[in-house]
Amino acid sequence: MINSSDLNDINIKIIKYPIITDKATRLLANNQYSFVVSPKSDKPTIKATIEYLFNVKVVKINTAHLPKKKKRIGQHLGWKSHYKKAIVTLSEGDTINLFAEEN
Repeated sequence: MINSSDLNDINIKIIKYPIITDKATRLLANNQYSFVVSPKSDKPTIKATIEYLFNVKVVKINTAHLPKKKKRIGQHLGWKSHYKKAIVTLSEGDTINLFAEEN
């Protein structure tokens, strides 16, 4: 799946964590997975990293820069940080196990 020249470009730290929300769990039925990624990462780098980490074939990637939001704690007003979201569509038959199975 990955050429040896692509291994130099893979930085595992660009994938921060998966997004587990109501919408993200609905997208799992369509074989789509959501991740928070580094804001400076691009689609080919995200694709290569997902394919390398999870040993799957990525068909499509949609990305979105989400704006920072106001957050109030008591009388103090602050901001939640800006982040980038990637929705990754996998090929048929490939899956990523996001939930740990207990024995």
